[in-house]
Amino acid sequence: MHLSNLGEKARWAHVALITLLVVALLSSCSRAPDLVGIDNPKMPTESIQEATRQKIFITTTRQATEVVGAFYSGQRAPELGLASVVVSIPPNHVSGDLERAKRMPPDPRTEFAVIEPTVYQSDNAFIRSVNAELAKLPPNDRNILFFVHGYNNTISDSILRLAQFVEDTDYKGVPVLFSWASAAQPVKYVYDLNSALVARPRLLEASRILLKTNVKGADIFAHSMGSLLMMEAIVAAEQAGVFNASGRLKTVMLAAPDIDIDLFRSQLGQIRKNHQKLYVLTSKDDSALSFSRRISGGVNRVGSADSEELAELGVTVIDLSQIEDSKSGSHSKFAGSPEVVQLIGQGLNSASRFGITSTNPLEKMIAGLPILIVTK
Repeated sequence: MHLSNLGEKARWAHVALITLLVVALLSSCSRAPDLVGIDNPKMPTESIQEATRQKIFITTTRQATEVVGAFYSGQRAPELGLASVVVSIPPNHVSGDLERAKRMPPDPRTEFAVIEPTVYQSDNAFIRSVNAELAKLPPNDRNILFFVHGYNNTISDSILRLAQFVEDTDYKGVPVLFSWASAAQPVKYVYDLNSALVARPRLLEASRILLKTNVKGADIFAHSMGSLLMMEAIVAAEQAGVFNASGRLKTVMLAAPDIDIDLFRSQLGQIRKNHQKLYVLTSKDDSALSFSRRISGGVNRVGSADSEELAELGVTVIDLSQIEDSKSGSHSKFAGSPEVVQLIGQGLNSASRFGITSTNPLEKMIAGLPILIVTK
C-alpha cells in the first residue's frame, strides 16, 4: 500500500473523529423545554400589558402530539397540518436576543410565551383566519412572510425564532411558518435531510392554500436546511409551470443555506425566470455549515461559499462574515445580530424591497456596516 494512501486514510479518519466529537458535544447539550400552550397561572400573559403579541400561522408536516408543550412532534405526518399560536414577547426584549424560558412555566414579564394553540380542521377555516389578520392591516401591508426553519428544530424552536425575527424586523404583514418534521436531534442529520425532501409536495400545497387568501404579496425566508427544501419546491413549481404564476412573490431570502454548491447551481439552472429576487445570506465563519461540509463529502455549502462564485450564478449575495455581534452564533446571524435583523427589516418593509428603485436601496442600507454585497 502506498504511503500517500495511508496519509489520506489517516486524514479522513481524523475528520471522522472530529465529526463524532462535535456530534457528541452537541448531543450532550440539553434543549430548552417546549412551551406551546403553557401559560403562567400566577402571572398570565394577558396580565402583562407592556408585552407585544404576534399571531403566527403554522403549516406543518409534523404529526400532532398530546405531549404537554410540544403541540407537534418530530414524526412525519402524511397530511398537511394547519394551526396558529400567539406569541407573547416580553417588554424587556432586546433586538437580536431570544429570551426563552429555561423552565416552565415562562415568566411573561421577562420571557417569551406561546399561547392559544389552535388547530384548523379545514383549509377554509385556516384561510378565513388568515384573512381576518390581513384585514386588520392597511392595504399596502397585507403581505405574508413565509418562513421555513432549518435542521435540528422543534416546533417551539421555530415558532419562537419566527416571532423574534418578526418583532425585530418590525415586519408589517402576517407571519406564516412552514414547519417540516425535524427530529430536533443533532445526530439525526440524515433523518432531517430526508424529512425536508419528503415535505416538498406539502410546501407547495401550503403555498396553494395561502394564494387563496386575500394576501397582496409574499416574502419567503428560509434558513439552513430549510433553504434546500425551499429551492427544491421552487424547482418543482417551475417544472409544473406555476412558479410565481400569480406575480405576488416579492422576495426570496436564503439565510445560511445548507445546500451543496453543485446542487444549488443545478437548481438555479432549472429556474427559467431571472434570479433578481433571490438573496443569499452567507458567512465564511459559519461553524454549523463547516460541520455539514465535513459530513457531506467535503463539498462547500452555499451559506459559506465564496461570494464572487455565488454572484456569478445570478443571485445577490449578502456576506455577513465580518458581523461578530450575533447572539445566536455564526449560523443564525440573520436573527441574532441587531444590525442584520434591522437591515432585513428595512428591506422587507420598503415598497420595492431591496431593489435599486427603492428609496432605500441595499447599498444605502448597509452604509457603515461590515457587510459585503456582491452581485453579478
